[in-house]
Amino acid sequence: MFANPFTDEELGQRLQTLRAAMLSRGLDMALLSTPENIFYLTGLDHWGYFAPHLLIVPAEGDMVLVTRQMERVSIQKQVRNALFQGHEDSETAADLAVRVLKDSFAAKERSRAVLKAVVEEIEDQSDGVMRIGVETWSSGHSYGFGHALRESVSDVHWVDITGLVDDLRLVKSAAEQALMRKAAAVSDAAAEAAIAAICDGAGERDVVAECHAAMIRAGGEVPGFGPFIRPGPRLGEEHATWGDGVYQAGEPVFMELSGCVSRYHAPLGRLVHVGTIRDEDARMADVAGDAFNAVLDTLKPGVRAAEVYSAWQAVADDAGLSHYRRHHCGYCVGIGFPPSWTGGNRVTGLRHDSEMEIREGMSFHILSWLMGTGKGDYFVSNTVLLGPNGAEVLTGTPTGPTIR
Repeated sequence: MFANPFTDEELGQRLQTLRAAMLSRGLDMALLSTPENIFYLTGLDHWGYFAPHLLIVPAEGDMVLVTRQMERVSIQKQVRNALFQGHEDSETAADLAVRVLKDSFAAKERSRAVLKAVVEEIEDQSDGVMRIGVETWSSGHSYGFGHALRESVSDVHWVDITGLVDDLRLVKSAAEQALMRKAAAVSDAAAEAAIAAICDGAGERDVVAECHAAMIRAGGEVPGFGPFIRPGPRLGEEHATWGDGVYQAGEPVFMELSGCVSRYHAPLGRLVHVGTIRDEDARMADVAGDAFNAVLDTLKPGVRAAEVYSAWQAVADDAGLSHYRRHHCGYCVGIGFPPSWTGGNRVTGLRHDSEMEIREGMSFHILSWLMGTGKGDYFVSNTVLLGPNGAEVLTGTPTGPTIR
């Protein structure tokens, strides 16, 4: 945080790719409000995203970033490829965005008038109606924000471009892959510290304190969420984390966390057993490991996400768990801002019904989750990058079983 991690060349290529996608959809302009997408195109990394940000991307010319005036210093320091327009807190981002849009429309009309005078006849411009793409399912695009834009600007055909930039982010550049490897090293350092602190009688808060300290000292920044570290009786609480309790012999400890470097995340997950592990859980650990390896073997360019899930499920079926189904066996991961490391307010999962094509450069949080099977419980997850030589596991914490 507090520094732009991208070169001008990297940012320029991303903008060029986005504009090509805009051209294919016949868009004159795109309005982006997802923090991850604004960061991807500008490198702005701060905690100001709790308030609305709008990145205005015209088909040509300078981008304009609209947000609170008080963010000027951070934006001037970090953002090199967009103009800044700040609003006071007595008005909203939508108020300022409308003025910027109307100025842009007026400039375009003047340009058309000059061209018409020279050429006498210009090509069809859809009756002068601007086509503007907007992320309608963005966490940064509230109902009020969107309503104010639509009600204040006329002669616009609004196009939903939710997911457009998200899809561009799925394939990581060499620079992004380097950041994810750094994040993975932070994840391993944090996991090592947490595991070392877990024992019979250890306080939940003390374990997380050691985890956080190691994460920061290893070069990590505040992650999108977590770490999730909680005792066995609370395993099913999904996105809950530590409490006031004390770990006890005989119970498992759930741990899922991610290091974060320049907003890139590399999550991992483990079960740590205090004192002992049940035989059925130890057997399930072997199944979980085999299923994880089946995913690695299947992750190849050109296959579909559903095929990857099927490979995972086949191992579970062969182990006598044909009754057991998961909503996915992993999801795409990379850039993330609080409150998530999944890349926004949607999860692009490796699901049984997904036709998403796997491509080189994609990165995933692969989860081999076999909890509540009735025949034993185990869970392991790692960040995996699909490189030119196949699937590479970035996080290296031992998969266990780990008994403390």
